Amino acid sequence: MTNTNKPAEGVSLVYRCRLDLSTSTIIYLADLLRSHLRAIRSPFQPARRIAVLVPAMLRHDQRLLDLAGGNGVPESTLRRWHDEMIDLLAARAPRLDRALRKTAARGGEVMLIDGTLIPTQRRTGKANRPNYSGKHRRHGLHFLALTDERGRLIWISAARPGRTHDATAARRDKIVEHLKAAGLGALADLGFLGVDKPENPDDQVIVTGYKATRVRKLTTGPKQANRILAAGRAPVEHGFAPLEAWRILTKLRTDPARATALVRALLVLTNLEAGR
Repeated sequence: MTNTNKPAEGVSLVYRCRLDLSTSTIIYLADLLRSHLRAIRSPFQPARRIAVLVPAMLRHDQRLLDLAGGNGVPESTLRRWHDEMIDLLAARAPRLDRALRKTAARGGEVMLIDGTLIPTQRRTGKANRPNYSGKHRRHGLHFLALTDERGRLIWISAARPGRTHDATAARRDKIVEHLKAAGLGALADLGFLGVDKPENPDDQVIVTGYKATRVRKLTTGPKQANRILAAGRAPVEHGFAPLEAWRILTKLRTDPARATALVRALLVLTNLEAGR
């Protein structure tokens, strides 16, 4: 990975930076791009080079103009490579129903569910107001994610405005219905309270614990149940860490409409690295 900058004297300086991705991941990306180019009968493109430059941009949140200048690639070309690779990877992100069936087939019984806010640049105007999260006191996009019992991310939702509540997102994605279809249960925090309200309590698939109120304090039993639930949910708190290693998510500058494809592409890359 290289970068360029132009000091006052007008001399271009280029520096190198380490890309901490495995060779197997780079080979996978290059092969994926070659297959796509053959399928659409596109002219030759340097697949191996693209497989390095695009992950470098994502891993280090490198400015497109700097990365293009340091590697002698036109900015428009690098942008096209970036968008093409993101779309190819996002198309391979697991669907919710398939991810749950695969987990059940491996012997899994319980999923961990949580919501997260990925910060975005603050933009003015009425159109950006829904992206402000009162809970986090910042602008961002809301994503819902499922991990297995070990905390490995297996699915992530489409991007929603930052003010979206976890429970609302879960209802829109029909999480309860998908869990029941796969024969799985889920552990969640109090943000998902009320999402799963079956007539028969034995049919509940999302366990959220107990919530205290001003007039009703928790007794010893519910407090102990909440502690057990928190211990069971602990891996989900670390599930986002490998995804957040991609520094481009530190503060998204991309068009919110492209955020879903970007995050799902990073999920595929993260799982490639985890499974090497």
